[in-house]
Amino acid sequence: MSSAESAPPPPSALAVPVLMGVVFLSLIGFGVVIPLLPFYATVFDATPWQVTLMFAVFAAGQFFGELIWGRLSDKIGRKPVILGTILMAALGYVALAFAPNIWFAIAARAVAGVFSGNISTIQGYIVDVTPQEKLAGRLGLIGSAFGIGFVVGPLLGGLMARPELGAAGFQPPLLTAAALCVAGAVGAAVFVRESRSRAAASARRPGPLQALAQTIGDPTLRRLMAGTFLSFAGFSAMWSIFGLWGAAEYGWGPKMIGFVMALTGVAAATSQGLLSGWAVRRIGERPTVLIGLSVTSAFLFLEALRPPVIIAIILMIVLVIGHTTSQPATSALISRAAPSDRQGETLGANNASSAAARVLGPVMAGFLFSGVGTWAPFVLAGILMVPAAILIGLQGRR
Repeated sequence: MSSAESAPPPPSALAVPVLMGVVFLSLIGFGVVIPLLPFYATVFDATPWQVTLMFAVFAAGQFFGELIWGRLSDKIGRKPVILGTILMAALGYVALAFAPNIWFAIAARAVAGVFSGNISTIQGYIVDVTPQEKLAGRLGLIGSAFGIGFVVGPLLGGLMARPELGAAGFQPPLLTAAALCVAGAVGAAVFVRESRSRAAASARRPGPLQALAQTIGDPTLRRLMAGTFLSFAGFSAMWSIFGLWGAAEYGWGPKMIGFVMALTGVAAATSQGLLSGWAVRRIGERPTVLIGLSVTSAFLFLEALRPPVIIAIILMIVLVIGHTTSQPATSALISRAAPSDRQGETLGANNASSAAARVLGPVMAGFLFSGVGTWAPFVLAGILMVPAAILIGLQGRR
């Protein structure tokens, strides 16, 4: 086979914007469920731990999905994995819309989490078609799409839900989320060309757990993934009790909590879409991570002091900016450290580490919030950011 035959066609000019749209639609689908969770407790007579379990199983599903889909996309190509996972995620929302009981809903969320763990595949596509000097900026666009989707999704769920209809009241927002996933799949089918060469895609690959062991065995990647795990464990610990904290410390109701979440979502989208790429170009990936996580840590400690409400909101926005600015730079470092034929696999392992952290972080935060104090999860999160900044930001080159 000649190089001309094995090389993929040049990417469409619309491929990257369409994939950003896919991420945006995926996060709408994730966020649309958040306002529905209290209704699940009422309609299905579910306990609080069963409702919160819907969060944990989604993150656990993403953990396995990131390990599977990134590696598979290295083997068979990015496009078929992207299309398949989007369509299966759509089916997951349909299943959730017609869930007859809480356990079926929990199972549907777990399956949806597996097929939502396709971000490493999309990141792999971006790495495949992007020059190194533009990589952090384009990876930041993924985070920007995350942030915007996280704002729109809860808003859509809250506006379209009909709790007075019982279980049927879940269906309008969830079926809308499924339809948006299908629209994203159509866009990807039309505008996204395969970015992997047939020679690279046909190479033999180890199994998911063996591939994870290989990734962890690399000292550079191991340190980067450990930093990712610690930073996301801290950040998810803070977010998991955010609503409870706002209600306990400031008397916030759902509208105020949603308003602050919207502000942080806009901040996250802006910082990842604009600030991160600019910072990497000016000072490099490692200083960007070091500064971002250090700012996050400092402001988490300040938030634990229960400042006045306006100051608390400002602190929350700034600490979110610090954390989200560091993420694209971390992904760029991991991409650079990974072998060229294992980009999806390696990014998938890193995303899996963040998914595992999103399972552990909320568990620790729940115990600290109820057993120690409302301030304790913020202190935990601030502490975890320190070794994360050291592992990623101060790591020496090979």
